[in-house]
Amino acid sequence: MRMPQPATGPGASGDSAADSTGGSGAAVGDVPLAADPPPVTSPASHNGSANHVSADHAPADSAAVDSAAVDSAATNGARAADTLADHAPADSAAANGARADRSLANGAWTGRTAGGQQPRRRVAVLAAVGLGMVRRHWLASALLTAGLVLRVLVQMAYHPAIIYIDSLKYLYDAWPGSDPVAYKIPLKMILAVGDLGTVTLIQHLLGLAIAVTIYVVMMRRGAPRWLGALAIAPVLFDGYQLQAEHMIMPDVWFEAMIVAGLAVLLWNPKPNLLMLIIGSALLGGSTGMRQAGEILIVPALIFAVALGGGWRKIAVNAASVAVAFILAVGLYMSAAAELTGHFRISESSSSLTYGRMAAVANCATLRLGLYEKPLCPTPAQQALGPDWLDHDTHSPLKAYRTNYELEGAPDGSFNKLVSHFNRAVEFQQPTLVISGILHDGVKLFAVTRVTSRGDTPIWRWRFQTSYQTFAPYVFIKNNSIMLSLPQGLSVLGLPQAPKVEMLNPAYGGAPEVDKPIAAFLRGYQLHGGYTPGPLLLLFTLTGLAGSLLIFARRRLTPVRQQLVMACLLFFSTAAAVLAISDAFEFTWRYQLPALVTLPPAGALGIGVLIAFARRSRRPASADTVSERAPELAAPAK
Repeated sequence: MRMPQPATGPGASGDSAADSTGGSGAAVGDVPLAADPPPVTSPASHNGSANHVSADHAPADSAAVDSAAVDSAATNGARAADTLADHAPADSAAANGARADRSLANGAWTGRTAGGQQPRRRVAVLAAVGLGMVRRHWLASALLTAGLVLRVLVQMAYHPAIIYIDSLKYLYDAWPGSDPVAYKIPLKMILAVGDLGTVTLIQHLLGLAIAVTIYVVMMRRGAPRWLGALAIAPVLFDGYQLQAEHMIMPDVWFEAMIVAGLAVLLWNPKPNLLMLIIGSALLGGSTGMRQAGEILIVPALIFAVALGGGWRKIAVNAASVAVAFILAVGLYMSAAAELTGHFRISESSSSLTYGRMAAVANCATLRLGLYEKPLCPTPAQQALGPDWLDHDTHSPLKAYRTNYELEGAPDGSFNKLVSHFNRAVEFQQPTLVISGILHDGVKLFAVTRVTSRGDTPIWRWRFQTSYQTFAPYVFIKNNSIMLSLPQGLSVLGLPQAPKVEMLNPAYGGAPEVDKPIAAFLRGYQLHGGYTPGPLLLLFTLTGLAGSLLIFARRRLTPVRQQLVMACLLFFSTAAAVLAISDAFEFTWRYQLPALVTLPPAGALGIGVLIAFARRSRRPASADTVSERAPELAAPAK
């Protein structure tokens, strides 16, 4: 269609156009990153409104007229949505497209006839709206459909769910206080109306919802559709993500809370104070799912500062983010105190940190108190890695705890002594700690996924062709799922033997595996069905490059700024959560948040780099308004 021109002549091409339109709202990925055409007032939208009004004022017995009005509203609404999607400015197309779709849907719901409302016509019009959205976002729709198929296969393959060792913490309150317990809230709510199969079904849907949310946020921020699709592909197709969604564990809920918090912060081009508070509270609440969530205050504060607006505005934004985050964590700790009797996130802050510190400590030069020296491992024990040091019954930590509970120590509680040991390593030998974290951090970028010496075995996070067990805690006996539940100390102060019992029948019954589907899923996961390390490295580099462009404020058009700010928030979140996870220990399970943070950061970074590259290749126009004489630049009278 012929585009209307402004009174002063055609708009300047390239980023000049982007500058004039980018500040009013979120962008959409339908338009080139470097150029944003002027707003379009679609005749179709006016027609749709006129037809809608006519339909409302038509005579009650004029069914044919009303039917035609609804059809016209649907046609014009669809035409308006397409026109706005294809030609509207990047910063307002998403909002205008949404308004067009809503106008179309409203046209269907307000049509009346002598016989009453027409449900079939409403369904048809709403279906047309949906089909229009699928057509405009066909690549993302195809990826979501494929991701849905994979999740249906996983749901069919393993019944009732994959029960991991730590699942006993949430189903049977085993090892109270060792991990955050917020996962019990959705778990108990779902189990009140269903079984473990219902839990996994909802978790698979949550995985799809995460992908949709990431895509929508990227569209609102101005990323092209193909980059939005690239950003959601890892979380949709990664076999380790699929396996985690089918496991009775809080990982997918942790991912969902991260993405929800980031989505709220990025929903508007300039988030108001309420959005900052809600988004930060969601990030703070993620701490109840996994202790690593406590680090997310760092990217939230970085984002608040990067918003700018003067030092007063920055101070208010940063204070609001910090208070909301801390209150959310405090609310969780208060709830945990009612459940566990301890006002804390979990014991993981000391016990899991021990594995990392003990694995890198040079005990020959480490200065420790008398009652902390038994926590030092031998070189042979250090070679077994943080996971062994944290959890094995023969590790110095477990042996020390048994002796402490039997004999006690005058220097304080067990956790206090472990914390003293951890701090001694951290402050006396920081280079060893940083070196160990970096050594494990680069494993994410490996071409293949394998278990390095000292790591948690990777087979735990892989599909099996039979029902997956984790002896001696979860095993099969007489076609029943059996659990070994820990018990407290006996009256003599000695640890009691575990209590073995069958999984509660209400949770899903006997284990079942569809072997052909399970074999397909295992083959898929082992032979390329995961996000390649080099691709994650590319996302890291482009996400870092896009984030650093926040310092090029003079070259940031409003549209570019939307991309850069989103890139900065996603990338800083990825860096923070992965760093603190590796600070505890490296396990492929702890790398899962990378799938919902690094790909969006990298895709947004690519978008920013493309925008800057297009600007640098385009020669400057000789007759732009900025270069005209003042009298020529003035509007015509």
